[in-house]
Amino acid sequence: MDLWLYLLLLVVLLLLRVPVAFAMIAPSMLYFYSHGLSSGYAISSIVNGINSFPLLAVPLFIFVGTIANHLGIATRLYDFAKALLPRLPGNLAYVNLGTAIGFSWISGSALADAASTSKVQIPQMLKAGYPYGFSAGLTASGSLMSTVMPPSIPAVLFAATASISTGALFAGSILPAMLMAVGLAVYIFVWVRLHPEVATSRRFDGRMLGKASVRVIGPMLLPVIILGGIFSGWFTPTESAGIAAAYMLLLGLIYRTLTLKVFWRAAKETVVISGGILLILGASNLMGQVLAREQVSRNLGEWLSALTDNPIVFLLLLNVLLILLGIFLEAPPVILVLVPILMPIIGQFGIDPVQLGVIMILNLMIGSLTPPVGAVLFVVGSITRRPMGELFRGILPFLIPLGIVLLLLTVFEPIVTIVPTLLGLM
Repeated sequence: MDLWLYLLLLVVLLLLRVPVAFAMIAPSMLYFYSHGLSSGYAISSIVNGINSFPLLAVPLFIFVGTIANHLGIATRLYDFAKALLPRLPGNLAYVNLGTAIGFSWISGSALADAASTSKVQIPQMLKAGYPYGFSAGLTASGSLMSTVMPPSIPAVLFAATASISTGALFAGSILPAMLMAVGLAVYIFVWVRLHPEVATSRRFDGRMLGKASVRVIGPMLLPVIILGGIFSGWFTPTESAGIAAAYMLLLGLIYRTLTLKVFWRAAKETVVISGGILLILGASNLMGQVLAREQVSRNLGEWLSALTDNPIVFLLLLNVLLILLGIFLEAPPVILVLVPILMPIIGQFGIDPVQLGVIMILNLMIGSLTPPVGAVLFVVGSITRRPMGELFRGILPFLIPLGIVLLLLTVFEPIVTIVPTLLGLM
């Protein structure tokens, strides 16, 4: 079975909407059979692909995000931001962004963030007179910070696949996530100036702010516990995921919102999402065996070296590829398949793996926000039940600040590496 036939079969299965894991396993098994390799070896490759201690953090961080959704954490963050910014013109737009920033420290998943905040914020903005396209576009684009800001599930997957420090990748993601927030805030400022009809403000209420502040103390301590413990060396990222899950359950008991029904629903969602990701991980390890036997990394590296010897040009070309892949595929399979191929290549160009990780995650997230089939768009659209054309038109302007941030990260490596270097993680 030649490589071109293998790739053709993979593409055909994906176009037929076969689940990604099985679309990778089927041609890989045929390849192994055609080369006289045993099925037992193939199965052991799948199992070995998920036999990793750092990957234990994936289901735990997913559980943290799902249980936070069911405990109403997004509502608490929204009430706090609304009480904090009453007099700011266009305050609900900034409240939307502020809620996304707060939730990004907890969730780790753009889809979970988009699903949770869409239910809370979009109806409130529509009631205040904001157009649907702007409201939904802001909510969808703000949710991307959850997969860039630690604890990020794609970051855990990238670090485990690339064999780099998860803590270093977490630290390198903080400034890029903040730049995303700044870029979106600048766009909000410009948009509000052009639409003065929504630039209303309310009277500041200190009592409301005090009450809302008390309600968010618990959730806002979670990132302090996670990142403080990791960066101080008290515990590993995997251990921090377990501590975060236990802490969220404790908050649920304190808030009296954790019931057996809520726990079962969150646990069920976690199992479904985690099972899909880990199956893809095992399948990608099997696919990696095929690509390694065909020397894809070496051949691709030689071709790219002949095409350009400039690392920035290489990253710009990679950006285009990743955004296109992100439109049609979710981040985990792309990361798990491409990272083993790209790691030897970036060594030839002198690119830092942490920079590659942040750029790769942001590219895939921008792809998930890009029409016509971005996953985040369909989550927001399914919740709001409005025509997708309105959402497509609303999201396009938000791609501009996100694209500018991506370009800055591509050209200026220190934006990514300065924080982990100062913390001694690189």
